[in-house]
Amino acid sequence: MKKRNIVLILLMIVGVITFLDRINISVAGASIMEDLGLSGKQWGWILSAFILSYGLLQVPLGAWGDRAGQRKVLSFIVLWWSLFTILTGFANGFIMLIIVRFLFGIGEAGAYPNMTGTVGRWFPGKETAKAQGFLWAASRIGGALTPLIVIPVIINLGWRMAFYILGALGFIWVIVWFAWFRDFPAQKKGISRQELDEIGNSEVRAEKIKIPWKSILRKNQFWILLGMYFFYAWGSWFFFSWFPVFMEEGRGFAKSELTYAVAVPFLFSVIGNISGGYISDRLSLKYGVRIGRKAVGVSALIISSILMFLAGFIPGKIQVFIFLSLCFGIFDLMLPAAWAICLDIGKKFGGAVSGAMNTAGNIGGFLCALMFGYLVDLTGNYNFPLYVIAFMLLISAILFSFIDPTRKLVED
Repeated sequence: MKKRNIVLILLMIVGVITFLDRINISVAGASIMEDLGLSGKQWGWILSAFILSYGLLQVPLGAWGDRAGQRKVLSFIVLWWSLFTILTGFANGFIMLIIVRFLFGIGEAGAYPNMTGTVGRWFPGKETAKAQGFLWAASRIGGALTPLIVIPVIINLGWRMAFYILGALGFIWVIVWFAWFRDFPAQKKGISRQELDEIGNSEVRAEKIKIPWKSILRKNQFWILLGMYFFYAWGSWFFFSWFPVFMEEGRGFAKSELTYAVAVPFLFSVIGNISGGYISDRLSLKYGVRIGRKAVGVSALIISSILMFLAGFIPGKIQVFIFLSLCFGIFDLMLPAAWAICLDIGKKFGGAVSGAMNTAGNIGGFLCALMFGYLVDLTGNYNFPLYVIAFMLLISAILFSFIDPTRKLVED
């Protein structure tokens, strides 16, 4: 097996762990709210505390990985968030939950910028969208597995035990990652000359990397990229935060029914991510990256906007389950293309650029989580927020159409 494929497997495993630890609290949400006596507004703030720190630390942790190497940085941040996953199980009220989830978000903030930076160092350009597709598919596998693991634990052992169990997984991963991985392909013993030639640009860079933010910030395309992801993230963070509570409280799914009601949409997303990566790379090879990235991103966001609107408009349990499953799968077709664009236009600064993009997305996610809780408390209606999210996805599609992945942010 090629060494870069082993790297991809290790990144996929931590991608699964990332979302197991992240979605855990959403699946356990109704139980935690009942146990600790939390309102919808309070729960919105708890969810948003994670999103806030997660968004704020994307750029610095992505840039840190570009400078210091992903071997050390990923090891540190996985240990950090695993510790605070466990500490979530010790929370005894609103204030402690907010503090612990804010600190948890600091660790998880560096995950995908550093995974993107690793892909940029270990994979040739023609394989980056496909690799990103597998990484994001792994995250959705984590989301799909979460209710299957967490709900039986909640029913039999209580919600706190779910955090103790899942928090331990990250410590095991760090041991394997730090022992096996090297920051540059040329540093890895046993890698063949052929694979180094396939990867290209795989030499060890000993010099410090300085992120040219002044040049990057002057480019309109950078801000369009951030705006596109800001509006897209209203959709993704609905699934990461309020979705299980929406299905249970808003559409009447029993706790036992959530195992499939939550897991299946995430499985659709797995298919969407893998398919989106392959489609984007294939179209890019045939027609160029401008069409390969944009055709996938724009069409996926438009269709998902329609499906999100229909999910709020049409009553019933099974109907909303179908529409939201399709919506999640289709709008995540665009995800590998979006993250590949960070490497297309950011090149060796892809970790920092992807961190900035994800920061913008998490600002959108922060607002979405708050908006949802406030609208539910204000109107008593779980459907109205879906119309707002559908509109945000449509704006994201429009902005995606203006991105040109052939125009680099910084010249070599």
